[in-house]
Amino acid sequence: MFKETFQRYISMIEQFLAQLPWDKELLNQSMYYSLIGGGKRIRPVLALASAEAVGGDPQAILSAAVSLELIHTYSLIHDDLPAMDNDDYRRGRLSNHKVYGEANAILAGDALLTYAFELLADPAVGQPEKQLRIIREVAIAAGKDGMVGGQVADVAGEGKTLNLSEIEAIHKGKTGALLTVSARLGGILAGGTELQIKALSDYAQALGLAFQIKDDILDVVGNSEILGKPAGSDLRQGKATYVSLLGLEGAEQQLKAQIQKAQSALEPFNEDATFLSELAYFIEQRQH
Repeated sequence: MFKETFQRYISMIEQFLAQLPWDKELLNQSMYYSLIGGGKRIRPVLALASAEAVGGDPQAILSAAVSLELIHTYSLIHDDLPAMDNDDYRRGRLSNHKVYGEANAILAGDALLTYAFELLADPAVGQPEKQLRIIREVAIAAGKDGMVGGQVADVAGEGKTLNLSEIEAIHKGKTGALLTVSARLGGILAGGTELQIKALSDYAQALGLAFQIKDDILDVVGNSEILGKPAGSDLRQGKATYVSLLGLEGAEQQLKAQIQKAQSALEPFNEDATFLSELAYFIEQRQH
């Protein structure tokens, strides 16, 4: 059942992305190159599943959900740049800047970010007050107090010994903020109660930390061909990770703890959140 539901969400997302107006102009091609690079689409999937968990229609929030993938993709393009992580490969293909050049990669990322807010501001998204609330929450999650702020802290922490709370603070921003707002987006636009939205937030916050812990583990034990990028990049860059601080076994324990926390947050939904529950296990077991 999980695979079928996951594939239903993926098909909705891919069809929407394919029908967006991509022409042969260089900027559009650069944006599209990274956008269709084979990502797991976890953020829009999380939004669609959250909408369904509160009794809404995922199709009705599709454009808003897809905006999250545009923001995520822009962040990956910029992360791969020589000034950041300096990665030549992403998802088994050359990074955007290796194909289109650094200047075009920066601009493609900028364009994806602004295009995301164009989709969020579409009048068809939903009731104006809910739409305005979501636009603000997504802006906060993607900006200085969320993803970008977390990335800045991550760069600043390279070569330093950080404690667990400092590492968690980095990843609550860098990875967790966008995942949390993905769940909130689905819950809010689909008409969820504040209690449901709070439960989805708690779930997604734990899921975000679990996602990052798993990334840290895969960076040590993962296969480069499966990962689609070189393994061990965090170690080479001197980044503080859950594995470097706690060891592999300790990181695995932290992963299980966050998965359990995510599961517990879903208790108010009963069977309505079965997919979200199984998604947590999917994150725990993934190999790339």
